[in-house]
Amino acid sequence: MTPVEPVNILLVDDQPAKLLSYEAILSELGENLIKAASGREALEILLKQDIALILIDVCMPDLDGFELAQMIREHPRFAKTALMFVSAVSVTELDLLKGYEHGAVDYMPVPIVPDLLRARVRIFLDLHRKTRALESMNVELERRVDERTAALAEINQQLEKRVEERTREREVALAQVHEMQKMESLGQLTGGLAHDFNNLLMGILGCLQYIGKRIPDDPKSKRMLKAAQESAERGAALTKRLLAFARRQELHPEAIHLGSLIDGLTEMLRRSVGPTIAIDLHLAEDLDLIEADPNQLELALLNLTLNARDAMPEGGRITITARNADMSNAMVALQNGRYVQVSVIDDGAGMDEATLKRCTEPFYTTKERGKGTGLGLSTVQGMAVQSGGAIHITSAPGNGTTVNLWFPVAAAATALMAAAKATADAVPARGQFMVLVVDDEALVGHVTATMVEDMGHAALWVPSGAEALEVVRSGRQIDVVITDHAMPGMTGGQLAEAIHKLIPGMPIILATGFADLPGSYAQDLPRLSKPYGPDELAQALALVEPQQRVAS
Repeated sequence: MTPVEPVNILLVDDQPAKLLSYEAILSELGENLIKAASGREALEILLKQDIALILIDVCMPDLDGFELAQMIREHPRFAKTALMFVSAVSVTELDLLKGYEHGAVDYMPVPIVPDLLRARVRIFLDLHRKTRALESMNVELERRVDERTAALAEINQQLEKRVEERTREREVALAQVHEMQKMESLGQLTGGLAHDFNNLLMGILGCLQYIGKRIPDDPKSKRMLKAAQESAERGAALTKRLLAFARRQELHPEAIHLGSLIDGLTEMLRRSVGPTIAIDLHLAEDLDLIEADPNQLELALLNLTLNARDAMPEGGRITITARNADMSNAMVALQNGRYVQVSVIDDGAGMDEATLKRCTEPFYTTKERGKGTGLGLSTVQGMAVQSGGAIHITSAPGNGTTVNLWFPVAAAATALMAAAKATADAVPARGQFMVLVVDDEALVGHVTATMVEDMGHAALWVPSGAEALEVVRSGRQIDVVITDHAMPGMTGGQLAEAIHKLIPGMPIILATGFADLPGSYAQDLPRLSKPYGPDELAQALALVEPQQRVAS
């Protein structure tokens, strides 16, 4: 195994004691820790060193953290350097928003939780290393493309006009394939990173929830625990955005009344866009129920509204409409059926044709450096398509932008499924049973087993599908199996198929953060979306019927 080269972490704080505490917390990571006592010293170090992550104190005398972050982001060389703010006083929602607007990827309140800081730093360092690896791969790929292009150019000089035309067509096709391959590679990398993050967050959230039940009734401890849980949950929300971009997120579609959802969201939208922008609603009274994930739909509408706000810096008007769609004149190709169309319309600057063609590409943005990730419209598109709908955008310079989304009308079965789930959730707790937990991540396995035991059941954790099969073949009593899907050697779907050959009907729950799982067998199993907590785990166990119970 190739040893991992340490990277540089820059710690910026005007208080030596705090710098020493950060150094003590992060020293076990094995990375190079560089300290700066002021913003100016930090800038000097940045120009001389290759820095992977910067921890910045917000309150400093000569140059505060926000000003330093802005100066860093304005330099092209540091446009993508990860910034993490640390603050003991600036912890309001406006402070957090200001931090993210200045290019931060994270915001840590003081006092620091050492394990949480190390875990979050590891996440960004892992992303830094994988990004560098991808950049190296792209450089090598571009080098090969350049070599091939040079070879073709030499051949073209010897061929007639007809051969030249065919070669140009072939180059266009190669460029399209290259772009598709690059996007597929990026999607696979994003999905893989989200999977790793989900496992980390699963361990963090599980441990925090376990601790929360046992810490003394101290208000300060409770507040700190809640802050840590909220930070981890924000990380979980980020992985959902990454999976949405890759169209691999686990959606939870429900029968939704779009008008009610928009009404409930309007106040937050108005606070988000500010007093200079008006929001008008035109929602049909006879809207059909749609089938979509309500959380992801709310996030999509928020993204579209904030994009509209950014297109109207001097103020303006945003119109949100919803109606049952007549697909006979639709601007997009959709399967036959009934749909509801929601539109977000602004009277802002609009987009030219070149920008309009690229606006849904991931990481493409026309905003200033540090002002946007370029993931907003791509995640909206991913969510709409994955939900069985579509997106269409019209825009022109000076004439504003209209974003149209279509979502399929919910089938009657959807409402019945929701009612059945609510009934299952209300079923009183049943007798104790033995749960076999299978996960190659030890922390996730132990956390899941602990949650099962806290529910009054028995649990056994094993780290692989092969060891799980050994337990099943041994004749040991197993009533339910909870297995991770993405495991080396044997996937969760393959394990389930092998277990059912030995014990037909054995209840098996598949724990994963992915929506599209290879293999038809895995698609038919009950699912538990990572990261999950005790409530989600209890609901999943309530929906399966163990064949045997542990003797009382």
